[in-house]
Amino acid sequence: MLASADLLTAFMLFAFVSSITPGPNNTMLLASGVNFGVRRSIPHAMGISIGFMILVLAVGLGLGEVFKVWPTLYTLLRYVGAAYLLYLAWKIATSGPLSADSAQTRQPLGFWGAAAFQWVNPKAWVMAVGAITTYTPAQGYVLNVIVIAALFALVNLPSVGIWVMFGSALRTLLQNPRWLMLFNVLMALLLVISLYPLLFVESAFS
Repeated sequence: MLASADLLTAFMLFAFVSSITPGPNNTMLLASGVNFGVRRSIPHAMGISIGFMILVLAVGLGLGEVFKVWPTLYTLLRYVGAAYLLYLAWKIATSGPLSADSAQTRQPLGFWGAAAFQWVNPKAWVMAVGAITTYTPAQGYVLNVIVIAALFALVNLPSVGIWVMFGSALRTLLQNPRWLMLFNVLMALLLVISLYPLLFVESAFS
């Protein structure tokens, strides 16, 4: 049996709020919108939504139970994610100026990189676990997991897309190399700050 309309409405609100609020994904998309524009950032946004949908499916179909049995695996995954996030922060902080030449030589994060990043993104794990444990009825469980994952992706894509468009709108204001450098450093710092939840995420599988 599918989740009730009231439960799905509550879930959609959860999906929207958790998707549109600041986090590693949206910080990177904002920076990508500034540095590469909307069109070149679309694969990044699509990778986030599809990758996260697969993560929700995996958690719902048993991966979360694996981490409960072997919490060391989850701890390892978290710190691999932290290291990768620091690498991405460095790449953003050292991005060059907005110019025709640099736009062609530099590459935004692509679909597969963005999809893979969801597996080491602490906020994504919290969102996925919350969606499964709070909004997925036990009756007809597998079908409900599929519905929840698909709906999350549908809500997530336009939500993260707003950050890309906002970043693109800032491009004209950041033509000055000094302001662009300050913006990129700020985005990198926000990514580093987003590692703070790593201190608390492990409780999701306790």
